Amino acid sequence: MHPHPDSPAAKDPAETTSRTPITEALIERLVRDFHGRIRRDPVLGPLFLEELDHDWDAHLERMCAFWSSEMLGTGRYRGRPIPAHQNIRTIRPAHFDRWLGLFRQSAFAVCERTVALAFVDRAERSTETLKSTVFQRADLAVPGALRAIAAQEVRP
Repeated sequence: MHPHPDSPAAKDPAETTSRTPITEALIERLVRDFHGRIRRDPVLGPLFLEELDHDWDAHLERMCAFWSSEMLGTGRYRGRPIPAHQNIRTIRPAHFDRWLGLFRQSAFAVCERTVALAFVDRAERSTETLKSTVFQRADLAVPGALRAIAAQEVRP
């Protein structure tokens, strides 16, 4: 589903930011608020802790660079999110949905409405791309019984 052509999320990041107050400082506040929620989450907190090996600061820097690239067009992010997520053996589609719910909460807590909508739209598109790519590739190489396990709902 694509955003309405007149919505802030449908615009090029540079065009969106010219009318909305997205700054590096706002991105950092959003990233820190969001990751604080993740750390407190009973499902995502342990998963992130295990994967990041307690290196939250480096992860926060990468995520600030990612959102700076996405929303301000800075090109600061040089990561490869698909392989990084494919290497997480315990990740399930429901983790992405839970992640997105927490991101929405942070966006609307930290940003004014139009800015929050622009961030959420980008997050939704990124999440769908990651989910479809990570689990489509897994489906090609994983027998049916394991596909069923990969589709399990995540519960706290």
